[in-house]
Amino acid sequence: MPPEPGFFEVDTVAHCGPTLKGEFARTLTLTDVVTGWVQLEAIRNNAHVHIRNGLDAAMEAIPYQVQGLDCDNGSELVNYDVVKWAAGRDIFFTRARPYKKNDQAHVESKNNHVVRKYGFYYRYDTAEERETLEELWRLVCLKMNYFTATRKPVEWTTDAVGRRKRIYDKPQSPLERLLQAGVLSDQQTQELIQRRDAINPAELSRDIYRLQCILSGFAKSKTDSLVLEVAAAKERKMNRMKSGVRIVV
Repeated sequence: MPPEPGFFEVDTVAHCGPTLKGEFARTLTLTDVVTGWVQLEAIRNNAHVHIRNGLDAAMEAIPYQVQGLDCDNGSELVNYDVVKWAAGRDIFFTRARPYKKNDQAHVESKNNHVVRKYGFYYRYDTAEERETLEELWRLVCLKMNYFTATRKPVEWTTDAVGRRKRIYDKPQSPLERLLQAGVLSDQQTQELIQRRDAINPAELSRDIYRLQCILSGFAKSKTDSLVLEVAAAKERKMNRMKSGVRIVV
């Protein structure tokens, strides 16, 4: 694990519903390996220009220095444009080993427990849906970074029968971990604490729920219809395959 904050895992999540056909929104997910700080950016698709714009937005939003990015082997991130972008910002750029999903365990966890939990599995393919998703992520990031405490594994032990068992540290929010790391200036520390204290957690949760309802209203019926279409297409394909089977005695 890196010795200090600033090293992020990065990945994208497809908001495609039941089919990858056509254009649909993606979420660019970044999470700090040390603090758990998460940054989510809604982008139009996986084209390099949108990936770079999403990374630029993330760099502006993350309130401390990003020192490194680690991604999987997807071509949307492992390409000349993104590598050049990272080099221009003096960001250390690495990638996971092929077929080693656990190399991206931190960001994969955020994809499941944050992106899918708050953004659902609907299809978002309009500008209006993408703008609402972008607004939702801004609020979700505030909730996750300032108010959501998580535990981190620190070492292993054994239980009474000799089985290995994880030991976790005290639950803390990403902000608390960042403040304890001692990498911020006094001004940065004061600004982050003031920002946290200015947020009403109950109102924040209500606003998140309101935006989730708006997204559901946009996309639920459309996604449900696509689910039926995809299921019908699969059934037709199976029927064609069955009708073409010949039994040889």
